[in-house]
Amino acid sequence: MAIYLNNIKTALQESAEKALETARKKLGVPQNRIVRAYLVKTSIDARKRSNLHFVHTVGIELDGGEAQLVDALHDPSVTLRQESPLEIPRGSQKLAGRPVIVGFGPAGMFSALLLAEQGYRPLVIERGADVDARAMAVDAFWQNGRLDTRTNVQFGEGGAGTFSDGKLTTRIGDPRCGYVLKTLHRFGAPAEILQRAKPHIGTDHLRRIVKNIRREIERLGGTVQFLSQCTDLQVQNGQVQGVLVNGSPLATENVLLAIGHSARDTFEMLASKGIVLQAKAFSVGARIEHLQSEIDKGLYGPLAGHPALPAGEYQLSLRENGRAVYTFCMCPGGFVVPSSSEENTVVTNGMSEYLRDQPNANAALVVSVGPEDFGNGPLNGMAFQRRLERAAFEAGGGGYRAPAQTVGNFLQGKPGLRLGRVQPSYACGVTPGDLGSLLPAYVTDMMRRGLSAFGRKLPGYDSTDAVLTGLETRTSSPVRITRSEDFEALGIRGLYPCGEGAGYAGGIVSAAVDGVRAAQALMRKYRPF
Repeated sequence: MAIYLNNIKTALQESAEKALETARKKLGVPQNRIVRAYLVKTSIDARKRSNLHFVHTVGIELDGGEAQLVDALHDPSVTLRQESPLEIPRGSQKLAGRPVIVGFGPAGMFSALLLAEQGYRPLVIERGADVDARAMAVDAFWQNGRLDTRTNVQFGEGGAGTFSDGKLTTRIGDPRCGYVLKTLHRFGAPAEILQRAKPHIGTDHLRRIVKNIRREIERLGGTVQFLSQCTDLQVQNGQVQGVLVNGSPLATENVLLAIGHSARDTFEMLASKGIVLQAKAFSVGARIEHLQSEIDKGLYGPLAGHPALPAGEYQLSLRENGRAVYTFCMCPGGFVVPSSSEENTVVTNGMSEYLRDQPNANAALVVSVGPEDFGNGPLNGMAFQRRLERAAFEAGGGGYRAPAQTVGNFLQGKPGLRLGRVQPSYACGVTPGDLGSLLPAYVTDMMRRGLSAFGRKLPGYDSTDAVLTGLETRTSSPVRITRSEDFEALGIRGLYPCGEGAGYAGGIVSAAVDGVRAAQALMRKYRPF
């Protein structure tokens, strides 16, 4: 049991020890009563550039009497916290065969790890390659435009998040989030992810961590098969009977479907089987790049560059007339990366390494779209994405070059690039273009409104030499695979859709949490081997 003390402030030049000592004094207990004191969360208060400071939550564990002390203080910033262990349910039914997990992104990885730890011997099939072979394929694509549709930024060990900033922020309040962060730390993530208000790992660390998790799954009796695609689902009398893997049958009565948001052929297969899918809202737009130093100045003012300050990151949004424009997946000191998974399409995403030390900052600048824009058919959103991505490929001129436009030209409705301080980082190269001719007018109108509004909030955001690279279309799944409260797909026993591809998560942590929840649902029914 710990006492949490919130809103503990320290100056930029003060150490973490200062925060711990301030918290101890606020609590009013002698040092010899403290068993353990530690930082729970740390963030930067940059609302006033003349008074930048850190804000901490400090945890203190005593030799007893925590509840009485908190009650006596009557201070809303001092609370009692007792961590609950992850629930490990135990069902009574006997498994007829090994549970199969389709996909080895965050949802598939964490469901497989939990099942392996508890003796369920999961079998994972992943359509892409292991992380080392995958990195080689991605590098070949970025260097010479040779796209491997089997393994790429979207498909392979670790999922799409492996080639990202490794951002671990989430808006869900599920207590399993702590379990996910601690597990990532256990397999190699830096300890600071347990303390920062905006934790990240970086793509370079993620590649090592996902490999460590896979090796542990295998050590515990699980199996992970790469370059193994689920090409069909076998169902009889409303019960899963097996899957086809690269066309060959694999018998199982339990399938955890953790396919990710880009497995379009799998969505089509599910629709052909009569599984209930729904069209889902998502967002589209472009990647915007600024100099990281200019973002730092806009956020931190004259203190930009202070050694205690991290690379500045932002999250901006505007809602008008029922539609939102916002920034998403902001990557400080990173790259805009080619992220296609289908031939003759252009898809952009962002990526940062742990140090975030590249000259440009980038983020998705996107606008919400929904079935009212592209139709209520379950696969209409997917078709809408495809049309945009193919148009972007044509506008780029081939070779997976991306159309790009400077913000000044975009705001004036003029095509082309007038490059200044910001040089595009997109590895396959850019072609001067007109995003207004590629995206619907309701999207580009909102993007222009957003740029103007965000420039007022964050000085320099609407700089004329900032670069827009298009298109960003894979913000989240365009499909939801409907499921019941027991996590099984409607009308299909033994099929557990989970994670981002199923439409129930957005980002590494929430997808991992949903994978854990799906594994727990299976464990409630069945006993381990």
